[in-house]
Amino acid sequence: MLSTLRFESKDVTRVEETWKQFVPSAILQNVDPRRFRFEWLSAELEDMTVVEYELAAEVRSVVEPEDQLLVCRVQSDRVDLGSGHVGIDAGHPWLTDGRQVWGRWEDDAKVRALIFDRTTAQTLARRMSGNDAYRVRVKGLAPTDQGAAEQWERSFAYLGASFAHAGAEDELILAGLRRHALWVTLTSFDTGFREALEGAVQLRPATTTVRRAIDYIDENAHRAITIDDIAGAVHMSTRGLQYAFRRSLDTTPAEQLRRARLDGAHRELLHGRATTVGQVARRWGFAHPSRFAAAYRAAYGVAPSDTLRRGKGD
Repeated sequence: MLSTLRFESKDVTRVEETWKQFVPSAILQNVDPRRFRFEWLSAELEDMTVVEYELAAEVRSVVEPEDQLLVCRVQSDRVDLGSGHVGIDAGHPWLTDGRQVWGRWEDDAKVRALIFDRTTAQTLARRMSGNDAYRVRVKGLAPTDQGAAEQWERSFAYLGASFAHAGAEDELILAGLRRHALWVTLTSFDTGFREALEGAVQLRPATTTVRRAIDYIDENAHRAITIDDIAGAVHMSTRGLQYAFRRSLDTTPAEQLRRARLDGAHRELLHGRATTVGQVARRWGFAHPSRFAAAYRAAYGVAPSDTLRRGKGD
């Protein structure tokens, strides 16, 4: 279930109450009521939260997450970040799985964060890597390099926009966003995830495995499944399944799932069960109506709106 919260406030008490739900040790100091402001946006699932806020105040905060992974980026003209006596580059996002991180700033700041439930993240990471022995361990607070930092920033912007427009009923879309958020976080930082991926490729006879995977896709395309679920259903790593699909069909499991969902949307439009094309697109996991329309036209040679009208007998 998706829960979103958006508000603006100059009420210090309300701001602290909201903020402390995510950063319990944060303290607002020397608040100037003439310039104090707070703009908050969060999207919360059962096991993951996306947070973005802007705050104009003097701040002292300490985070030490329990049973969570927290990745955060603080943008401010004057900000100091560190863990113990070691400073953190404020120009990059940082990740902690329990190590204490402190922050201080005295001016306007924009903060972006992803918060994952550690147990759920661990389970999903093992499914994504195909390595049941993999344990999420943050070996360094900083991204692996500049490119990784930039990739995380771009992905956060995409996630923020996507969650802002998603509805609580968009289970297929939300499952994909959750997977993307964890994948980009684990690959942007030194977590051992890349090594787990490299060691998990399984090469087994592909034909039977691929056929079973396609059957699973066809039976479950209407559910919030990902390629990791497909791989798990046929007892294979995600990378191994991707290799098998490439070798057997010259395609990918993700493309096969996308096509199955496109077929499901086609059937729904053709049988006149839908009210609008947009509703059908979202129900089948397509977050962007224009992209859905382009993919639909490429697959069926007509616009989805034409199929809908035909289905309704117009």
